[in-house]
Amino acid sequence: MRATTKRIGFIDGIRGWALFGILLANLLIFQYGIFGKDEISYFDLSSSNLFSYYFVKLFIENSFMPIFTFLFGYSLILMRNSLKKRQLRVKWHLFRRFIMLIVLGVLHSTFLWEGDILLSYGMMGILLLLFVNRKPKTLLIWAILLLSFITVGSFFETEEDIALTTDGKMETYLNQTTNIYSSGSYSEIKYHRNHKDPMELDGEEAALMLLAIPLVMLPMFFIGMHAAHKKWLVNPLKNRNKYKTGMIMLIPIGLILKATFYIKESIHWLVDLSYLGDITLAIGYICLFAFVYGKFFGSRFVIGFENLGKLSLTNYIMQTIICTFIFYGYGLGLFAKMGVTFSIVLGIIIFRLQLYASTLYLKYFKQGPLEWLLRIFIYFKAPTKKRLRTEKAYKNG
Repeated sequence: MRATTKRIGFIDGIRGWALFGILLANLLIFQYGIFGKDEISYFDLSSSNLFSYYFVKLFIENSFMPIFTFLFGYSLILMRNSLKKRQLRVKWHLFRRFIMLIVLGVLHSTFLWEGDILLSYGMMGILLLLFVNRKPKTLLIWAILLLSFITVGSFFETEEDIALTTDGKMETYLNQTTNIYSSGSYSEIKYHRNHKDPMELDGEEAALMLLAIPLVMLPMFFIGMHAAHKKWLVNPLKNRNKYKTGMIMLIPIGLILKATFYIKESIHWLVDLSYLGDITLAIGYICLFAFVYGKFFGSRFVIGFENLGKLSLTNYIMQTIICTFIFYGYGLGLFAKMGVTFSIVLGIIIFRLQLYASTLYLKYFKQGPLEWLLRIFIYFKAPTKKRLRTEKAYKNG
C-alpha cells in the first residue's frame, strides 16, 4: 500500500515538472505568437536574448511536452485498470473523458490562446481507445516502428525547406500580430487569432500535416502505456541508481541529437535527428526528476511539484490566463517587449506562485475546479466523500 501511494505522488510530481517546462516553452508563444516564435529574426533580439532563445529551443521546447504525452499514456492505463476493478465500462468512460478534453480545448483555443494542447490530446485519446487493451509488447512494437519510420524519413528530407508561406506574407502577418496583440482589445485579438493565418496550404499539404501530427505524437503515448503495464514508475526510491544512469546517458545524447537541427546548415551531410532528440531528452528529464524525487522525497520542494501536478489541468489554464494578461493588449500589453531572458525569470516566478497556490488550495479541497468538472462529465455524478475514499483505495491497490 505504501509503495503504491508513493508511486501516485511520483507521477503527480513528474506532471508538475512537465508543466514547468511547458510554461517556459509556451512563453515564446505568449510573447511572439505561434508563428513568430520560429521567425525570431523579425524581432531583432539582443545577443543575450538570442542566447536565452536558443537555450529554450534546445533544452526546453519539444522535450517537456513529450513528458506530458508519456504521462497521458501512462495514466490512461491506470484509469483503465481502475475502471475495470470497479466493473465500469472502460471505453465509454474514457471516451467521455476525451470528449470533455476536446470541448475544453476548443473553448481554450477559441477564446483564450492559440497554443492549446487539450484539443489534440482529446482527439488522440479517442484514437488510443483502439490500443487501450493491447498487450505491452504490441504497444512497444508500435512505438519502435513509428519512431523508426519518422527517423528514417528524416534521411530523405530535401535540403530546401518546403515554403508554407511567402516571406512578404509572413512579415505582414507578424506586423499585424505584433500591433494587435500588444495594443488591441480582447475582441480584436480573438478575431485575429481565429481568422488570420499566414500559411499557404493546399488540400494535399493540409492532409499531410493532419496525418503527421498523430504520427509524431503516438510513439510517446505508446511508450507511456507500455511503461504503465510494466510499472516503470512504481518505486522511485528503490530505482534511484537506474534513474541516475538514465539521466547521465540520455540527457547528453538527447541534446546532441536536438542540436543537429541547428548545425546541419553548416555541416550539409548531417541529418536532422532533432525529433529523436526530443524523445530521448524527455525520457532523460523523467529520469532526472525521478532521481531528484528519490533524493528529496518528502521535502516541501517535492510535495509542491506533486500538488501542482494534481491540479495540472487547472494550472495549465491558469498559465494561459496569467500570461495572456501580461502580454496582450487587454492586460499589460508586453507582447514582444519583455525579451526571452526576462520571460524565463517570469516563468520561474509564475511557477513558484502556482506551487504555493496549489499547496494552499489542496489543504481545503480534494480536486481542482476543472478536474472536478472533468470527473463529473466522466461519471455523470459528483463524487461524495465516501466515493473519494473508495476510489483512493482502488488506486492504492
